[in-house]
Amino acid sequence: SSGINAEYGVEKGVLTTEKQNFVVFDMTTHPLLDQTQKQMVIKKIQDTLLSRWVNDPQRIDKRALALVYLAHASEVLEHAFASLSDEDYDLAMKRVRELLDLDPDQEAAKDGADELMWAVVASFFK
Repeated sequence: SSGINAEYGVEKGVLTTEKQNFVVFDMTTHPLLDQTQKQMVIKKIQDTLLSRWVNDPQRIDKRALALVYLAHASEVLEHAFASLSDEDYDLAMKRVRELLDLDPDQEAAKDGADELMWAVVASFFK
């Protein structure tokens, strides 16, 4: 499935395809063509957890919230927070922990909740 996603990224001009030698075998990789897109995603994650934090997951932009959960599940949050000050890093991680500690079933049951998003969150973290 990651191959399909990489192919989509290549088609959209975000990624390129190249072969890299990893000691014993060659492997196809898909490096970014333009770091701007990556920086925009990192900034969106940082802003969601810092300057745009609303302390209510129902009011957080759904795409931004999904990005936070996806970045955590992909184990890339450390990289997304690398440019932060120690204080902002600690605050962002505290807020990530708050989001991870939520019960997706309870969140899905709230008025106006995006049940599908919370079902996906539950599948990643239960």
